[in-house]
Amino acid sequence: MNYTIKTETEIKKMRKSGKLAAEVLEMIEKYVQPDVSTEEINNICHDFIKKRNAIPACLGYHGFPKSVCISINDVVCHGIPSKKEILKKGDIVNIDVTVIKDNYFADTSRMFFVGETNQLCKKLCKITQESLYASLNIIKPKIPFYKIGEIIQNYVEKNNFSIVREYCGHGIGSKFHEPPNVLHYKSCNNIFFEKGMIFTIEPMVNAGHSAVECMKDGWTVRTKDRSLSAQYEHTILVTEEGCDVLTWQKNEKIPSKFINR
Repeated sequence: MNYTIKTETEIKKMRKSGKLAAEVLEMIEKYVQPDVSTEEINNICHDFIKKRNAIPACLGYHGFPKSVCISINDVVCHGIPSKKEILKKGDIVNIDVTVIKDNYFADTSRMFFVGETNQLCKKLCKITQESLYASLNIIKPKIPFYKIGEIIQNYVEKNNFSIVREYCGHGIGSKFHEPPNVLHYKSCNNIFFEKGMIFTIEPMVNAGHSAVECMKDGWTVRTKDRSLSAQYEHTILVTEEGCDVLTWQKNEKIPSKFINR
């Protein structure tokens, strides 16, 4: 598989793009409120990215019409922001941000609560985030990629939720999507981590069945049983002794650097 090992110059650029992508999610939190449209949130993110001399990578990507993806409740991924879609109290919302800074990409997403939400929503988001965090503890050179999916699937299913299999993490760099694919369930992937690899981990977890379907707009993906769905995503760099979270955000309960001896 033709994956790339990033040079020190490339890593330096991707640290900058990762920091900016994280800052978009930190900035937008205060705007995720009842009665706000997803179009308004999209526009705020767009302006923030452009003012920092960067490009919102989603805009125009294979025809995607907006600058970020916003997915509410039973929408698994690729939700299209709209003036007609208004946030309401109790919603859970994923905002997925990809930026291009100095020709290098970074990709990250997280969940937000719109006001007070119920216990199922809270548990689903907590388990999804923790499944991603758990996978970071094993990343270091010479460990096989399949360990990520094994850890995530075990953690999610132990908590009676299900993993979406149709979408996966991916290599990232001077292109939005590069090899290798990063599966979030058990597989026979025999690729091993190497220092200088950069990729995303982005588990999508459903409260009900794992099956999903794409809507007529060609983008919006929903759970087939209309159960809730959650996703968290980070861009990860493999280091000599572990990994760095390039899209680490200030409110996280994990370090930005993992030493996995």
